[in-house]
Amino acid sequence: MTIDGVSVKPSRTVKAGEVVSVKKPPVTYSFRILKPIEQRVGAKLVPEIYENVTDPSQYELLEMSRISGFVDRARGTGRPTKKERRALDQFVEPVLFGYDFDDDDDE
Repeated sequence: MTIDGVSVKPSRTVKAGEVVSVKKPPVTYSFRILKPIEQRVGAKLVPEIYENVTDPSQYELLEMSRISGFVDRARGTGRPTKKERRALDQFVEPVLFGYDFDDDDDE
């Protein structure tokens, strides 16, 4: 977590007006603190507490990541699903091989 460009521990107390940046690859979200609070509050009160000031280019990066999806899998996400594997095979196979592997044609 960074506050105004300085890396800090997550437990640090924030003040009104500070900008908190949170990295959640591939995007870095930024929030401006409007009013610090002591306790948790309901979702309806969240807009009074902070303002989302994330750069629009970060959202474009997120959308690009969603489009590419299976091609650049994040580390630790596990094996691809059957659907992802088939899509990956369809994407990669024509480029890598470019020809038919049928042994019947060789005879």
